[in-house]
Formats: sequence, structure tokens, C-alpha cells
Amino acid sequence: MARLLQDPSKLHPSEWHTANRMQRASTESQKSRSECMIAESWRLVDEIEKTTQKTQSDVNKKLEQRRDEIKFWKQELDNKLDQIVHETEILLTFKNRLERALEGCKEPLVIAQKCLLYRQKRVGIDLVHDEVEQELLKEAEVIQGVIALLGRTLEQTNEQIRRNRSAKYNLDMDLKDKFTALTIDDYCASLTNDTPHIIYADNAMKLEGNFVSPEDWIDFSNINVEKADKQRNNSLALKALINSILSQTANDMRKQCEMVNNAFRNRVKEVKDAKHKLETLLAMLCVCATTEMNFWSHSFNLNVAVAISKVRIFLMIFSCMRLL
Repeated sequence: MARLLQDPSKLHPSEWHTANRMQRASTESQKSRSECMIAESWRLVDEIEKTTQKTQSDVNKKLEQRRDEIKFWKQELDNKLDQIVHETEILLTFKNRLERALEGCKEPLVIAQKCLLYRQKRVGIDLVHDEVEQELLKEAEVIQGVIALLGRTLEQTNEQIRRNRSAKYNLDMDLKDKFTALTIDDYCASLTNDTPHIIYADNAMKLEGNFVSPEDWIDFSNINVEKADKQRNNSLALKALINSILSQTANDMRKQCEMVNNAFRNRVKEVKDAKHKLETLLAMLCVCATTEMNFWSHSFNLNVAVAISKVRIFLMIFSCMRLL
């Protein structure tokens, strides 16, 4: 009867004690694992913190180096920009000098051509290809050559100014990029762990395809600097060439002008001498002509006297004959 009344779902006390011991053992094991995990977590936290601090320190150093590098190239670009702007302004002055020189060649050429045209009005034996005409033709040829040379030099100057402005544009664009990059890096360098409103960006580590290598970045700026230096050196050489051309052409024109003036002076003197000789000869001929006229007048008077004598003789003879 007692067996029938016993609840089959109840456990024996020994089982209860066994279950408690197993539970305590499991709890102690879980606690031990939790303590080990906590210790490992703190160790990882310390390690990650040290790694993060080291990484941040390295990044800050690299960022500072990057900023210094950008400042260096920015200063280089600024210097080259100032130099190319200065050389361009000087070239514009030289361009004005060339334009004024070209304008100044027009009047001497017109004068030489007019002299040649006026001297075509000489007549007779005076229409001679003399030294004056030779020098005038040479002067016109020299001036035309100077005009052609100055024209080519002016075209070369305009082309150099265009190249300088192209180099200036590249420097301006590069400087603009450097300023943007420096502004961004300055902001990044100012960020700390205590900076407020820092938001983690999920795509911060995603690199896009338009990134360039540091070597390419340096090469890009270096190419712009080298181009600016090349155009600056070309501008310096062109300035020296322009100075030489202006000086040489001015000397050539001045020398040829003096040659023309000397030829004119010699020709005028020669013509005056010839004119004086002709006038002297004419005066002598006039004297001779007057003498000859006087001689013929005297001869005429003698002939008249002879004629009168002959008439008288004839009349006398005729009278005598009648008396006979």
C-alpha cells in the first residue's frame, strides 16, 4: 500500500545532493572561465590600447611629416610661381619694346622708299645708278630685314609668354591642390581622442581608384617645378636675345643711315662741283660769244665800208665813161 502511495516524480535525497554538487561544480567552472575571459579581455584591452596609442603616435608622426612635405612643395611652388610671374611681366615689357621698335622702323623705310622714288624723276644723264641709290637700296633692304627679324622675335616672345602662362596655370592648380591637402591634414592633425562629435565612418578604410602613390605625387609637382624652371630659363635666354637683337639692329640701321648720309653729302658735293665747273665754263663761253659777236660786228662794219668804197669807185668810173 505504501509503494502505491509514493509519488514517482520525486527524487531521492541523494540525487538532490548529487545535483547540487554538480551545479556548484559547473558554476565554479563557469566562474573560473569567466574570470579567465575577463582577465584575457583586460589584457587585450591593454594591448589594444597600447597598440592604438602606438599606431596613433606613428600616424601623428607620419601626418606631421606629410604636412612638412606638403609645406615644402607648397613653398617650392610659390617660389616658382613668383619667378615665372616676374619673368612674364618682364617679357611683356620686352614685347612692348619690340612693338615700338617695329613701329619705329616704318618711317625710315618710307623715307628711303620716297627718296628712291623722287630720285627716279632725274632726267637725262643725271638718272644714274650712283652710290646714293645703292646705299638707299641697301638701307631699304636692311630695314626690311630688321622688320622681318623683329617680327619673328615678337612671335617667339608671344609664344614664350604663352608657355609661361601655361606653366603658371599648372603651378596655380598644383598650389590649389596643395592648399586643400594641407588644410585637410591640418584638421586631421588637430583631432584627438577628446575631440567632440567624432563619428565613425564605415567606409573610411575604402580606397578609391583615383589615389596616387607618393612617388607619383612627388613626380607630379616635380614636373611642374621643372617645367617652370625650363620656361624661366628660356625667358632669360630670350631676354638676352632680344637685347642683342635690338642693339644690333639699331646699330645696323644707324650705320646704314650714316652711310646714306655720307653718300648724299659726297653726291651733293660732286654735283655742286660739276655745276660750278659748268657755270665757269658757261661764263667763259659767254665771254667768247660776246667777243665773237664784237668781232663779227667789226667785220660787218669793215665790209660796209668796203662796199661803200666799191660803190663810189663804180660811180666814178661810170661818170668818166659818160664824159668820154
